[in-house]
Parts: sequence; C-alpha cells; structure tokens
Amino acid sequence: MDFKIIKKSQKSRARLGILETSFGEVETPTLVPVATQAVVKTLNSEELPQTKTQILISNTFHLHLKPGEGIIKKMGGLHKFMNWPKAIMTDSGGFQVFSLGFGRDLGVGKILREKSKTKIELGQQPKLLKITDEGVLFTSYIDGKKIFLGPKESIKIQEALGADIIFAFDECTSPTANYEYTKKSLIKTHKWAKICLKEKRSKQALFGIVQGGKFKDLRKESAKLISSLDFDGFGIGGEFGDNKNEMIKMVDWVIDELPDEKPRHLLGIGHPDDILKIIKSGVDTFDCIAPTHYARHGTAFVSTGRLDMNKLGFLKDKNPLDKKCDCFVCQNYSRSYITHLVRSKEITGLKLLTFHNLYFFNSMIEKIREDIKNGKV
Repeated sequence: MDFKIIKKSQKSRARLGILETSFGEVETPTLVPVATQAVVKTLNSEELPQTKTQILISNTFHLHLKPGEGIIKKMGGLHKFMNWPKAIMTDSGGFQVFSLGFGRDLGVGKILREKSKTKIELGQQPKLLKITDEGVLFTSYIDGKKIFLGPKESIKIQEALGADIIFAFDECTSPTANYEYTKKSLIKTHKWAKICLKEKRSKQALFGIVQGGKFKDLRKESAKLISSLDFDGFGIGGEFGDNKNEMIKMVDWVIDELPDEKPRHLLGIGHPDDILKIIKSGVDTFDCIAPTHYARHGTAFVSTGRLDMNKLGFLKDKNPLDKKCDCFVCQNYSRSYITHLVRSKEITGLKLLTFHNLYFFNSMIEKIREDIKNGKV
C-alpha cells in the first residue's frame, strides 16, 4: 500500500489523497461501506461499484465464526471469495470487545444519546466476555463456545482473510468507562499494538488504533505512542463522548499528534451530518453502517434529510426518493413503489434503498472532494 497526498486545503485540515493498493486506487476522503460477513447486505459485488463504492471493510470476528478464515483462504482470500475486485479492509475484532461486552450489557453505542449515571470502573468485566492482559475470551453467539482472541490470533486471522489493509487488535472502550478503567485499557491496547507489529508476516498494510476515550491526555498519549510505531496508517477508534460536538473535538486531539504523510481512518462514524466535519478535521477514510443499516429499516437518506418509507402517506407519492439524485433507483422507481415493497416486506425494497443510500453518501463525498480540489472546503 502507498498513500499520496494530492492537495491540502487552505481552509481546514481536509486533504485529497490516493490510497494505492494491489487491487486498485482509492480516492480519499471516502466512505468505507461495511461488508460484515463479506457482503454488503442485499447487494452483490457487481452492483457495488455502481454506487461509487471504492473500498469495503469486513469483520474479522464474525468471519472467524463463519465460515472461518481457513475456508476463505482456501477459496483464494476475501477478494476472490466475494468476487470483489477493489480494495478491502478488515477490522481486528476490537470493536466486538465493546459491542458484545459492555455495549450489549448497557445498551449503548460509541456515542451516548444522553449522559449515563452508570460508570464502568477499573476491574469490572462484561457479562459475556473476559478481558485479560493477553486478549479477550468471547462466548460465541452461534453455539456458546468459548473463543479466545488476542493480538496474535487477530493478526493470524486477518492474514488468512487476505485484505489489503488490516488493523491492530485493541479494546474499544465504552463511553461509560471511567478514567481509571480507560487508562488501564489503553495500556493493554498499546501492548497489543506492539505484538501485532511483531507478529505480522504478510505484505498487508497494518494500521495501529488510537484509543483513550473521552480523556484528552489519554487520547494524546495514545496518538503519540501509536504514531511512533512502524504502522502504515492509523485508525481512530473507541468511544466519542456524550455528543457529536465532543466527537469532533476528540478527533482533533488525535489528528494533532499524527504524522501528515500516513492515512487516517475513523472507525465506525459517518452519518451525513458528520461527514463534512470529519473530513475537515483531516480524516481520510471512515466506515459506517448508517447507509446500509437504515436502508434495511426502510429509511432513505435524501438531500432534504431522511424519509421513512414505512409511512403510508408515501404510497400516493409519484416522486423519486430524491429529485436531485441520479442513481438508477431515483431514475426508475417512485416513492410509492418503494413504500409498497417495504410495507409488503419485499427484500427488493431494502435492496433499492441500500443502493440509493450508498450512492447518496458516495456522491456527497465526491462533491466534497471536488470542493477541496477547488478550494471551497
């Protein structure tokens, strides 16, 4: 992998770049749609390029459970397995330490919707996980078996999967974790980062992950340490406080400490109202489930906001989802028809919404790239 910065904005930290991989070039900044189990749900690999998607991210933990990295390796790696001719990332499994742990226990995400009175304290453990200095003991949601995942295991799995870009194993902390818990977690994440570098045998690009939660000194400490190591790029991970204004501030703390010449990936963030802010902060790539997850629940993202296609009122609407959108969905199908499909539980409705949402997100980012090029951002 090689990363070239084409232009830096004079108005913000935004920059245009080219991420060169053995499976082609990726223009940055860009969205990285989530293909958890080697598929973007409802779409096939021939349809995805039509949404302007350049690169995908798949999930190490879930692919380890099924079908297993051994099978994917025998099939020629992720690219051949899923017939995807462009670049792929795999996460490390670190997010599942949170999502299947304290995230599930407390019903919270990476950003709190409101301040929580519950605080995770030093020494506390999730119900279904055991987090140790060596790694994490998971309970499989498939058959209840115990699965140990640490830095060595994560790297071995990701090398077998064969993505272009892989990530160091880390602990994604909860937004309800207190300072002491977060500091101890950070020590583990930094230790694991060094082990990941030592264990990697492949030519894949390896990104280190900055953690530290909502605490400025820990974020900066992590960014300095991770950027001092021989990583090919950097992920900005973990929780992002009580609201999205806090999130941008926390991203800025990290960017302050990262070297310009290497790519920066923001993990798990990218709603439409986030995108311009995070690009202006200096982020190059970011993954988010929003366009696909919301589509599967009947929501379309459009230039005026969001449309809930479950609503009966849209059955009498002849308009496309978005008159300003030139995707094939908006050119050929009405809100009426899509609402009929969604309300009838027809999977084609979710497919059309997924395609449109990805096209809408990617077109928005394409416009931002053009604005950076023309000095408007």
